[in-house]
Amino acid sequence: MAHTTQQRKRIRQNETANTANVARRSRVATMVKKLETAIGKASPEHVMAAFKTAMSELAKAGQKGAITKGAAARKTSRLAAKVKKHTAK
Repeated sequence: MAHTTQQRKRIRQNETANTANVARRSRVATMVKKLETAIGKASPEHVMAAFKTAMSELAKAGQKGAITKGAAARKTSRLAAKVKKHTAK
C-alpha cells in the first residue's frame, strides 16, 4: 500500500500508461495480422496499404514506449521483406 501522495500518484499514472500501452500493442498485433492475411490473399495494392498502416502503428508504438524501438524496427524490417517477396511475383 502506498503511503505518500507521490506513490499514490505514481500508481495512478502507471495504470493509465499500462492501459494505453495494452491498447497500442493490441492495435499493432491487429494491423500485423491484417497485413499477413493480405499477403496471402490480396492484390499488391491492398498489401501495400496494409503495410503502410502496420508500419505506422509499429513506429508509433516504438516512439511511445509500448514496445522497444528495436522491436519495432525488427518487426518492420521483417514485414517489409515479406511484402517485397510478395509484390515481386
